[in-house]
Amino acid sequence: MFNLVTRTWNPVTGCYYRCNYCWARELATTKLKNSHRYVQGFKPMLNEGEFHTKFKNSDLVFVSDMGDLFGNFMPSDWIWKVIEYIKCFPETSFLFLTKNPDRYHEFLFEMPLNVILGATIETNIDQTLQINQMSIAPPPSKRYRAMRDLEWDKKLVAIEPILDFDLETFSSWIEDIFPFLVYVGYDNYCHKLTEPKLSKTLNLLERISEDKLVIRKTIRPAWFESSM
Repeated sequence: MFNLVTRTWNPVTGCYYRCNYCWARELATTKLKNSHRYVQGFKPMLNEGEFHTKFKNSDLVFVSDMGDLFGNFMPSDWIWKVIEYIKCFPETSFLFLTKNPDRYHEFLFEMPLNVILGATIETNIDQTLQINQMSIAPPPSKRYRAMRDLEWDKKLVAIEPILDFDLETFSSWIEDIFPFLVYVGYDNYCHKLTEPKLSKTLNLLERISEDKLVIRKTIRPAWFESSM
């Protein structure tokens, strides 16, 4: 998912946000449906066996890429268990990514310094997700405020899959959050989402690239442009 990540670790899996473009949920309910972790679909699960994993100092570990560890449906003690285990590897870097960054604030006072706190923010237009019933995750505006107010040096924003947006507002959101790293990419799975035109995305990339590292993932014409 992210080219800087060297490995993934899934001490907690599953999610109830039901994003209709979620590759992890689709994988869990198709190819992995007979796995013990997904026999009940994408139901959140604590995977005790993962707490024997060893990490290298050079690793950048994406934590729970097969779920949302900070979803409002996850028990706090599961999150604490993950955080306490990460403290055993102070020389390893860990990446959290969530659509509920408001919950970071609950654990911030004990968060290890070797953690990157990330949020997926696909658009600045809440109605895009609500009207099209694309997700029941917290609205983008709430995610933006949580990340903006988060006092943490290493913040990441994933604009993927990118959805149509207001250029002025969305670019100002990214500036306000002040992430050191931003990933931007279009949908890879032919869901025909409410995408922005390529020219609009390129304008966004130009604006937000001035003072931060922006990594371009799948950048292409919107699905409706390529068929014109």
